[in-house]
Amino acid sequence: MTNRDEMIHTAISARLQRVRERITETCIHCGRAPGTVRLVAVSKTMPIDVVRSAIQSGAEILGENYIQEAREKCRELSDTPVSWHFIGHLQTNKAKYAVKLFDLIHTVDSVHLAAELDREARKIGKIQQILIQVNVGNELSKSGVAPELARRLICDIADYANISVQGLMAIPPFFDAPEKVRPYFRQLRKLRDSLQDAKSLGPHLAELSMGMTGDFEAAIEEGATLVRIGTAIFGERP
Repeated sequence: MTNRDEMIHTAISARLQRVRERITETCIHCGRAPGTVRLVAVSKTMPIDVVRSAIQSGAEILGENYIQEAREKCRELSDTPVSWHFIGHLQTNKAKYAVKLFDLIHTVDSVHLAAELDREARKIGKIQQILIQVNVGNELSKSGVAPELARRLICDIADYANISVQGLMAIPPFFDAPEKVRPYFRQLRKLRDSLQDAKSLGPHLAELSMGMTGDFEAAIEEGATLVRIGTAIFGERP
């Protein structure tokens, strides 16, 4: 390992440890068990050697946004015990790759995509776990089902045997202050809770994927079970 590699590894290890400490501190502060929140280290655009350093430092879940990039990383890092999550916009023509690579897909927002994932998962004998992406800010620039249509989407795909809806995911509008984002986290949690209460849907929608580097503590306080953090671990991207 070169001096540069050692420096990168040391920096990532320290940042990862600090993020974990902040997650634990926030959980304790709001009366939650730290184990109820999982960290997704967002490794998109990061070189393979940098991602390997994160894994060696204890990262257990990696989040990727692009199928082609993820295929290379999954291949090169196949010797590592990590779980891969897809957190970017997924085109239906990439569904066959997604079901082969990812343990959890966070960004399902249509019956058409769900049907394609179900079909491809059936081919390889897999039950693909997914989250429903909700556009909590009703932003035209972002994917996701409208909050008022989430229940219908989940009901429409309930009979697909090879996908399993684990919960909800959201990318709220960007604000430079966590307190401005908090209402959107709360909205997603309340939506999830209302869906859990519906007898037709059952209590299995346990996951809430929300919160990033600038606001994950507020997200945890509002019920996040998965926080997607990149910059606080890997530093600013080029």
